[in-house]
Amino acid sequence: MDTDRRSDRGRNVSEEFLADRAKFIRLETLRLTRIAGAGHYSSTFSAAELFAALYYAHLRYDPGKPKWPDRDRFVLSKGHAAIGLYPVLADLGFFDPKLLDNFTKLGSAFGDHPDMKKIAGIDFSSGSLGHGLSIGLGMALAGRLQKRDYRTYVMLGDGELNEGQIWEAAMAAGHYKLSGLVAIVDRNQLCIDGPTEAVMSVEPIHGRFESFGWDVRRIDGHDFKAILAALDGLAPAGHGKPQMIVADTIKGRGVKHMELSLNWHVGNLVGADYDDAYNEIASGLTPYQREDA
Repeated sequence: MDTDRRSDRGRNVSEEFLADRAKFIRLETLRLTRIAGAGHYSSTFSAAELFAALYYAHLRYDPGKPKWPDRDRFVLSKGHAAIGLYPVLADLGFFDPKLLDNFTKLGSAFGDHPDMKKIAGIDFSSGSLGHGLSIGLGMALAGRLQKRDYRTYVMLGDGELNEGQIWEAAMAAGHYKLSGLVAIVDRNQLCIDGPTEAVMSVEPIHGRFESFGWDVRRIDGHDFKAILAALDGLAPAGHGKPQMIVADTIKGRGVKHMELSLNWHVGNLVGADYDDAYNEIASGLTPYQREDA
């Protein structure tokens, strides 16, 4: 895949290819968790199709120029899912994939949450959740002031919507009519303490954001047709409603015993359990030969 195509939105890739990359993300999450001794399996698995569609089919960027001023910005507010984003950036050429072999080890740039000062392709250093939408708001405002047409995408966890700062940013984005701000909620139904609707209800997400002046659409976050249609249907950056995609997903998607289980927000598979999970994910891989392999 050449740099020029990567730099344009709406790249023409097949759903088969995207499915292959989503499985790649899950397999790499398993591998990197084994290196670290613990990792966020289920929160990353729910976002795998979203990561694949954004980075392989939609976002505007140039791996050779990670600070390119006209690139789209991506803020991973649910930063604990970075273990699934790092392999994508490496695969696209932002950095040498071999660097991930020391994931979380002493001296490695790659920690549980991403560091924008150390890792090419990372636009936001996350930690405590709840800050990402405010950061994205600032980036989108900067783009307007600089008269640039990039979009700023912010991926939020559904449990993260309990943070008050999210709603301050939502109100401000509606006020400033930032159509260049795109929020994506990974609606995987669980947070670390339990089902979101039992801990503190976040529904109706669409109605709440609409009341703050957002344009909201809701999709199946594991269906590439739906994801790509939503991304292709986004309004350009400018003066208009900020945009939200609520992606209904399954926490732990891809390994049956992890799906909608509270036991795998953080964990570590070893021995036969690791092999079984790997084989379950790998068995669904579609044969695909990369153009640049």
